[in-house]
Amino acid sequence: MRDRHLKYLFVLPALFVVTATAIWPLSQSFYLSFREWKLNRARDSKPLWEYQYDGLENIAYLFDNYLYALEDDLLWNSIRVTSIFTVASVLASVGLALGLALLLAPGGKFRLTVRTLLILPFAMSPALIGVSWRFMFQPDFGLFKAFFDVLIPPLADMDWLGDTTLAMVALVGSDVWHWTPYLTLVLIGGLATVPQDAREAAMIDGAGSWRVFMDVTLPSILPVLAVCLVLKTIFSLKMFDQVYMLTNGGPGNSTQTLAHYIYFNGFKYYNMGYASAVSYLLVIPMFGLTWIYMKLVFLKK
Repeated sequence: MRDRHLKYLFVLPALFVVTATAIWPLSQSFYLSFREWKLNRARDSKPLWEYQYDGLENIAYLFDNYLYALEDDLLWNSIRVTSIFTVASVLASVGLALGLALLLAPGGKFRLTVRTLLILPFAMSPALIGVSWRFMFQPDFGLFKAFFDVLIPPLADMDWLGDTTLAMVALVGSDVWHWTPYLTLVLIGGLATVPQDAREAAMIDGAGSWRVFMDVTLPSILPVLAVCLVLKTIFSLKMFDQVYMLTNGGPGNSTQTLAHYIYFNGFKYYNMGYASAVSYLLVIPMFGLTWIYMKLVFLKK
């Protein structure tokens, strides 16, 4: 007789892993966000309302960490930086990936080799990419200086990581280099689902390459393209590794993303209560984007 409960037994290991790595940390950080909790004075941790509690009318003290976040200029700066970085990296990565996918989709020996090599940048760890790009942007003997000396001399003398605008360009560039290959492979898979008979019919009717792309190819790959946009947005919002290794939020706070700001408060100022409260400004949009991603994946099926 078939055991109807066996399927739940198989799910238990995955449920345990998700609980240990996601649900438990989230619940603990939510608990800490209502406490005065300094990492260097962990034993003195206590709820915020114990400081100035005179009755239910003063329960607002419980939300001091969240209320302070609304007035924190550095936090708003990190939100602005994260927004700029996310928009730039998502548009550049997905746009470049779509162009490469259209070039590489037909196949051929050379193109198959290129498609195989494309996965190498994505296989590198973000921390390693940050260190590598920091070294390549070294103003005296970096690889990019040698490259610009030959092709674009005016760019060779610029201090890329010392200028607020150029540092953001370098950060976005490293992220685009990391993610474009993976997104290209995903979009190549999407292009394989485009009906060839529809393309051929459009070409027979006299449609040019651009019209075929806009009227046949693009509508067919829209679900895949939407998944790429949402997935890349999720990873851009939580960008930390390359920020820490490449610019460390500098110069000043010009490249300090929200994830870096949370780390900065938690592990430099040891204010884990406030860092936990701020982290939920990142968790909330993540939940929304994850829901959209799951809906898109479900619709594809």
